[in-house]
Amino acid sequence: MDAELKNELSRQGIFTTTLEELYNWGRKSSVWPLTFGLACCAIEMIATTMARYDLARFGAEVFRPSPRQADLMIVAGTVTKKMAPQVVRLYNQMPEPKYVIAMGACAISGGPFKQGYNVLKGIDRYIPVDVHIPGCPPRPEALIDAFMTLQKKIAAQSLTGEERPRYLHADEPSEFPVPEYGAHDLEPPKNVKLWNIIYKTAAKEPSSAGEDGSGKD
Repeated sequence: MDAELKNELSRQGIFTTTLEELYNWGRKSSVWPLTFGLACCAIEMIATTMARYDLARFGAEVFRPSPRQADLMIVAGTVTKKMAPQVVRLYNQMPEPKYVIAMGACAISGGPFKQGYNVLKGIDRYIPVDVHIPGCPPRPEALIDAFMTLQKKIAAQSLTGEERPRYLHADEPSEFPVPEYGAHDLEPPKNVKLWNIIYKTAAKEPSSAGEDGSGKD
């Protein structure tokens, strides 16, 4: 529908929409996070739900105790190699469509503990991340901004065509391999196939820049 006609109708009290817009509006307005935290970033996540910041304004105050009832995983804090398999397992138990926010420098890259033998250098080695929040730790305002960014991403998603989200592609995986404890490290140390998916998607974005997905550090 022509935008000018749509605006004219709205001034007359007639609102028009599409099934796609209605579907995306419902999803973006009811993103339920999973109840779990890993380190100090979780304190900032908890503060975001309190009265001063009031995450309920975005329909995301319902933190679910079960991954089977959650839409969003907020990886809040340091992901140790001991904890990484549990995080991936929780992600696999979440129903589609599901989203991930990596909160803080530790969840993104290992942060100040990156050189530690026991710390994972970013949760995106094993599960896809939709929004990254830098900081150590990020303030509640940063998490709210991440929610708004995720809402914009959901609202812009198409239900058909090549640009439709991953979960609407029958050949794209919904679950990812859970790493196992090896003699000296997690095995595999990263999911190379996941990185290929991430960078193939990022290559379509004009402002994207990063690695080539070859699996090299």
